[in-house]
Amino acid sequence: MIKYNQNSRSITVFRTFPELEEGATLAGYAALITGHALSVPAPDYLCAIGTKHRKYDEGRWHIYTPRHKPDDSLQGHLTFALKHEGIDLFVLKSVFSTVDPENIVEIIRREPTGAYSRRIWFLYEWLCHKKLNILDATQGNFVALVNETLQYPGPSRNSRRHRIRNNLPGTRGFCPLIRRTEILDHFIALNLSQAAFNHIGKTHGDLLSRAAAFLLLKDSKASYTIESEFPPHSRIERWGRIIGEAGQRKLSIEELEFLQQIVISDSRFVTLGCRTKGGFVGEHDRVTGLPMPVHISARAKDVKVLLADLIETCELLSNSDYDPVLTATLIAFGFVYIHPFADGNGRIHRYLFHHLLAEKSFVPKGLVFPVSAIILNRLDDYRQALEQFSKPRLDLIKWRPNDEGNVEVVNETIDLYRYFDATEQAEFFFGCVAETVNKTLPEEVDYLEKYGRLNEFIKNYIDMPDRLVDLLIRFLNQNNGNLSKRGRDKEFSKLTKSEVQTIEQRYNDIFLLKS
Repeated sequence: MIKYNQNSRSITVFRTFPELEEGATLAGYAALITGHALSVPAPDYLCAIGTKHRKYDEGRWHIYTPRHKPDDSLQGHLTFALKHEGIDLFVLKSVFSTVDPENIVEIIRREPTGAYSRRIWFLYEWLCHKKLNILDATQGNFVALVNETLQYPGPSRNSRRHRIRNNLPGTRGFCPLIRRTEILDHFIALNLSQAAFNHIGKTHGDLLSRAAAFLLLKDSKASYTIESEFPPHSRIERWGRIIGEAGQRKLSIEELEFLQQIVISDSRFVTLGCRTKGGFVGEHDRVTGLPMPVHISARAKDVKVLLADLIETCELLSNSDYDPVLTATLIAFGFVYIHPFADGNGRIHRYLFHHLLAEKSFVPKGLVFPVSAIILNRLDDYRQALEQFSKPRLDLIKWRPNDEGNVEVVNETIDLYRYFDATEQAEFFFGCVAETVNKTLPEEVDYLEKYGRLNEFIKNYIDMPDRLVDLLIRFLNQNNGNLSKRGRDKEFSKLTKSEVQTIEQRYNDIFLLKS
């Protein structure tokens, strides 16, 4: 029988975490990881039992009191984890792969109607795709699998065998989870979708269509800039049109491959479609040419399986009341972590934000949130959200370089892309959505309304073509309401000094004084 805290050897395993107080013992997932010597990404937070009679946090540790101490057994730590930490599917599957199925059967027979024993039973069979030699449960109320005080639950599906309501936000093949946090609860309570509709409801149709066109172009350009690419305006416009169609077509592998064809205009040096070789994000050593990965993509043989599972989860969540922003987080970040294509993954990943928000009617029809433009202003936070997934997995993926300067993964890694915690990514993306709704969208609508007023004034004041009126307003914008010397001497040299002063004063009244 495993003793999970024998000689407190497990304390030293989590070397990147702050030191625990003397006499502390591990509990839940921390104890399971060390007791079974699991090679898994460490959860963002772990639990230990302290010596003090108060609960407190120390860095990434949640410290519980001695009265919370579980029985130092498989059942004790599994129950503690589900009760206090929520569901970590990757750790659970790793634990289950190391134990004799009879150990699980024994837990169930010991407490056949117990809520946690039935949860353990369900999770074992669901994750391992293996039916234990035990009769279906006939007693006990149906209990929810995901504790909604700890994690955001998905749509409920009953499992009569276990008398469990499976409310995981995904399928066996793809199921990230998001922890419940004060930040996310705050964002959800803001009802940002309704706020966006309220802004739009006050906007004239003509202004709205102009705002939509501008925001499309802004987002498309930003998405390329994030990749350090500066393509011709025609390519930016073309991708902008595709973003404008987000949510109109059903997501499928074929649709994703179509999007890649739009993104990659010159395919002479890129093999389009799902990868048939390895993939990584990073640089090459300048001397040896060896790969220096910061992210390793899913194995080529797993790509289509993972994409099919991701799409199945997407359909499950899209047809439920699961929060649209959380849905977009799981699917879009899940896609970019799989990294199914040789090129174009980042832009399609950001397209998926648009797709899910539009499909779930979070965004007013005809409008696109310039998510990429917001991300561009928050690149460090964006990179951190990406690395939060990638860094812990680098040491778990065994690879060797090949003759093409690529990587060849030599161990089983598919579950690394199926099961992960997406809390940090959700907080990041919700922050981007909140900025769009509360700042970017109102500012754009306000600008266009003021632009329209000044445009009308100039046309009534001077007979001038639309093209020159637009140029004049842009010059005034660039110089804080004053026409530059270049504008006075060149493009608008025919304007009199009095006319310039009148237009500048009107600009000031509209844009600067907010009259």
